[in-house]
Amino acid sequence: MRADAQRNRALLVKAASAAIARDGAYASLEEIARAAGVGSATLHRHFPSRWALLEAVFHDRIEALCARAGELAAEPDAREALTTWLCELAVYSATTRGLVTSLLKAPQHSNSCSAMLVAAGEPLRRRAADEGSVSPDVAMADLVTLVNAVALAVESASATEAERLVRLALRGISPPRR
Repeated sequence: MRADAQRNRALLVKAASAAIARDGAYASLEEIARAAGVGSATLHRHFPSRWALLEAVFHDRIEALCARAGELAAEPDAREALTTWLCELAVYSATTRGLVTSLLKAPQHSNSCSAMLVAAGEPLRRRAADEGSVSPDVAMADLVTLVNAVALAVESASATEAERLVRLALRGISPPRR
């Protein structure tokens, strides 16, 4: 990619990050292009859809969350490692305007942010299932969807509330067995 094209792409991602933080996932693409100092054709050349732009805005942080899943794989309690990671995902999703919409509504493809999260969390889920602390029929994609639903419900609220609701959902409503 030419240097000017790389610069324009970086300017678009920076402008989009600010606009999405302020206005959410449906921030005006025209305003994003204007804030970046480029035309809308340049925006669409780099990002053919709103979802492609959202993926670029959130990609680095999603990669960090995926790396965190790898770190938690070494924890001795498999269920707690999975729960911790899902809570961290919920907190980030709930407190990052536009992310939940992006994860829930973007077209799914193998390198999407949502697919990255499912792939990163799968070893945690599988280990917890192998230990018998998570039902083997629970899919990682379902857990990511559950976390995103909680994050959507508390979007822009407190991180504490997102974590509390994810832990409640994972624990269930039944009292602990004795």
